Amino acid sequence: MNENTARTQVVVIGGGYAGVMAANRMTRRAGLAVTLINPRPAFVERIRLHQLVGGNHAAVVDFREVLSDAVRLVVDTVDRIDAPRRTLTLASGDTVAYDHLVYAVGSGSADPGVPGAAEHAYPIAALEEAERLRPVLEEAPAEAPVTVVGAGPTGIETASELAEQGRRVTLVCGGVLGPYLHPRGRRSVAGRLAELGVTVVEGDGAKVTAVTRDAVELADGRRLPSAVTVWTVGFGVPDLAARSGLTTDALGRLLTDETLTSVDDDRIVAAGDSAAPSGMPLRMSCQAAGPLGALAADTVLSRLDGMAPETVGFGFAGQCLSLGRRYGLFQVAAKDDTPKSYYLGGAPAAKLKEFICRATVKQLADEARKPGAYREHKKSKSEGKRRRQELARRAERTGAALPETENQTRNRTEAPAAARS
Repeated sequence: MNENTARTQVVVIGGGYAGVMAANRMTRRAGLAVTLINPRPAFVERIRLHQLVGGNHAAVVDFREVLSDAVRLVVDTVDRIDAPRRTLTLASGDTVAYDHLVYAVGSGSADPGVPGAAEHAYPIAALEEAERLRPVLEEAPAEAPVTVVGAGPTGIETASELAEQGRRVTLVCGGVLGPYLHPRGRRSVAGRLAELGVTVVEGDGAKVTAVTRDAVELADGRRLPSAVTVWTVGFGVPDLAARSGLTTDALGRLLTDETLTSVDDDRIVAAGDSAAPSGMPLRMSCQAAGPLGALAADTVLSRLDGMAPETVGFGFAGQCLSLGRRYGLFQVAAKDDTPKSYYLGGAPAAKLKEFICRATVKQLADEARKPGAYREHKKSKSEGKRRRQELARRAERTGAALPETENQTRNRTEAPAAARS
């Protein structure tokens, strides 16, 4: 597939929250041909995958509902980015040329690194993983023990969803329940899990050391019977950037400056879970994906207009959890994502979580209809200042300079020479 048109070619890799936002937003500029490459023909509501596992939501939306008609959708997988030649090699064997690239490949399940987990546990970070688990649960007897490993948002929500349906669920925390939560919010979640009959296993001894066909083994020697083991520990990112010779952080996220521009190539920007601005990435979340997608699009458009792009300044609001269909919890946080003592619980929080799930899809649909309408990424002065201060402190501690783009390095090195001449 070779693109030979007079229009500027902008390609977005990844059709998640960040990628769809970026693609829709860039259609507001005339003269651009925007292409979105995604391995699936439908948009995945990732924040509903625990509901897919529970059998009460499909967790997919037709791309026609959220993607602008002006965006060309290519259902394929990118195997390699050839940055010098500005081309992408696809799994199908086709190639796609680009003038500007948005890297929004998202995240997925991390390598468990625990004996037996890959063979006997079911991750649910991707649509196909959740779809694989659903029939397994349907076939398991109602009284069969189910173990959910990992007590972050996905683990808590999955354990709640299954317990509410009458399943015998054990939640293995590997440490503390809900590490992100304030102690007050954590107590509320623990209370709801107890009401649902979930057995919560916490503490240092609760780290999983092995998974077998019918049990989960812990560091303290306990062996928990488990007919179905669900694995929700950690996220990883695709290695596309690293395989393509681009600079990444230790996890594999594309390393960028504060405008989300790759430190290797000014024509490549990153967004969402796969972006590491200045090596200080935001929490992997739907909450950050939309704003980062919008900022990535604005960076591309600013460069095309010869203007200086804005920098990351997005502030968090908190974290919302569903605890079954009737209860929830919204943990209020400062803009720097530090949890506060305030939270909203019970049925109102469940309604808020459902509203948020619907609103994220609506935001994408609204941006498709009226590109440029989304404003939530606009820079928070306080958070932008905090990031600059934190980056400066980190540079002072480590003695390392902040990441620079190709143009920034060139300008910095050429300016003294020009002054001397």
